Amino acid sequence: MKKALIIYYSQTGQLKKIVDSVTSPLREDFELVFEELKPVPAYPFPWRGLQFYQAFPESVQQIPCALEPLSFNADQDFDLVILAYQVWYLSPSIPFSAFLQSPAAGKVMKGKPVVTILGVRNMWIMAQESVKKQIRGLGGTLVGNIVLVDPHPNLVSLVTIVLWMSKGVSKGKGLISKLFPPAGVPEPSIREAAKFGEVIREAFRLGQTEKLQGHLLEKGALKVNPILMSIEKRGRMMFEFWSKFALKKGGPWDPAREFRLKLFKYYLFSAGFLLPPLISSISWFTQKIFYKKTKRLQDYYSQVK
Repeated sequence: MKKALIIYYSQTGQLKKIVDSVTSPLREDFELVFEELKPVPAYPFPWRGLQFYQAFPESVQQIPCALEPLSFNADQDFDLVILAYQVWYLSPSIPFSAFLQSPAAGKVMKGKPVVTILGVRNMWIMAQESVKKQIRGLGGTLVGNIVLVDPHPNLVSLVTIVLWMSKGVSKGKGLISKLFPPAGVPEPSIREAAKFGEVIREAFRLGQTEKLQGHLLEKGALKVNPILMSIEKRGRMMFEFWSKFALKKGGPWDPAREFRLKLFKYYLFSAGFLLPPLISSISWFTQKIFYKKTKRLQDYYSQVK
């Protein structure tokens, strides 16, 4: 049998469900080796107080954390490497960034086909662009990308994800449960993600991994929202500024940077709840005027090269 290595970090557990669904059809042809990344110390869930914002500068600048020793043998010869990750602040999560910067990542991915799996609220493009470059730099070949998102409107999903991250429950109670859907990727979408595993399995059976992303796109593996694409690119620029601004006052948990993180907290609130309607309107008109450019970007971000 072929061997597949699956690397993942799932803070809430939902990404692990997605991984299990996608990889379930691969069991017919692959021996699956799962590796859960375990940061030291572990990141809290739910987040409390400023804990959520303390992770911001290091996420954006991709400053690694310590990880528990990996259990798999990086010298083993795997036929496929699957990387499943969350997006924190428009960037790969800190534990995932730490793995990509580890010696084991280079060993295990060099010369191998790689598939990425993301479970996100709605914005993932900037994080995936960074991961693409790192995979290439490590000698791997990205052949597929699968992105499962929360399908609800931006402001709705923003409310539900804040409740989930701060309270630890994806479904609210009382009036909240009647007004808002559960946070995250819907369960039916997670179950249906097994179809992507079937596509991966067939691509390996036929020896056509170079065509994998095209077949995944035919099955709806991801969708590039042009309005969110525009919002995300602007947000990334602002996050770069704020993260560097906070880091000038010290590293993780340095009390000297708390004031700057509090300022960022208020900025994030206003940017998250007040600016998107305005930016969405502007982006809608812009993409209509520059339709061809928008379409080229959508096509580019849908691909793996």
